[in-house]
Amino acid sequence: MKTRIPVLLIIIILLACMCSRLKDGNHHIKIIFDTDLGPDYDDVGALAFLHAMADSGRAEILATVTSNKHPLVAPCINIINTYFGRPELPVGAPKTDGVSLSAWQHWPDSLVARYPHTVKSTNDAPDAVYVYRKILSSEPDSSVTIVTVGFLTNIANLLKSQPDSLSPLDGRELVAKKVKRLVSMAGRFPEGKEFNIHMDSTSSEYVFNEWPGEIIFSGFEIGSKIFTGVRLINSDIKNSPVKDVYRISIPLSEEDKNGRMSWDQTAVLIAVYGTDGFFDTKRGNIIINSDGSNSWEDNPEGKHMHVVMKMPVPEITRFIEDRMMHQPVSE
Repeated sequence: MKTRIPVLLIIIILLACMCSRLKDGNHHIKIIFDTDLGPDYDDVGALAFLHAMADSGRAEILATVTSNKHPLVAPCINIINTYFGRPELPVGAPKTDGVSLSAWQHWPDSLVARYPHTVKSTNDAPDAVYVYRKILSSEPDSSVTIVTVGFLTNIANLLKSQPDSLSPLDGRELVAKKVKRLVSMAGRFPEGKEFNIHMDSTSSEYVFNEWPGEIIFSGFEIGSKIFTGVRLINSDIKNSPVKDVYRISIPLSEEDKNGRMSWDQTAVLIAVYGTDGFFDTKRGNIIINSDGSNSWEDNPEGKHMHVVMKMPVPEITRFIEDRMMHQPVSE
């Protein structure tokens, strides 16, 4: 008996270590979240979803950057990060020309007035390219997933960036070395005009042509079928900036009476869980037209994929909203 106990203990310890490694290897996704948070508010639901994934151990949030230059965007991102117990998360913003848009429902003003934050203005945030380069240079090769749910401004600037004190690699080389994939809420498939691409079509075209790896698109037609937020605002959750945004915004628009369309949440879902069980995919190449619209070319050798709905809409709606309703983990 004396010789069996150590052997059993060793086996148990080894099995525990193996399970831990499997969990980390399969679920610990390193994510940089790039958002235009403001013109619409599904970004807020997507960021809440992402924090839920971080609290569950499925994801690690490396940074949250804005592609929208409006002064209240970075403070609102910082408010949500702080609410979920991550006030230290880097928040970057474009320092080049770019889009500046706020929410007509005025929820950013309400959040800034009510909730604690240390970033006072988007203008005070560091350059998004600096944030990208600093983080990517310190991460293992092929380990980072970038999720864009706004304009492609920052990504184009990153690809064009030059070697610096952070990395001897230029932007394209740095992305090729460090980034596993890009997941983008952008485009309409098989064709159409979509807001994120249209608002900075020059950057969009550059990124889609020059990106050295795989891009997965969740198009307008996917999130437009998924309505979330009503269950959230009818819940007993209190003192939540996420709930406040939906509580303020949903009653102001007749088209939102059943909930807000959930474009950006689908991109986070794909980044964390992949597509299996949720979506089918089509491989090919996106084409950006001169008017800011896009079309699609099927190609089995193409470097792009766009998703097609597979899971029934009520099921994926509940899956997403469950995670949007996540509350901060008590310490």
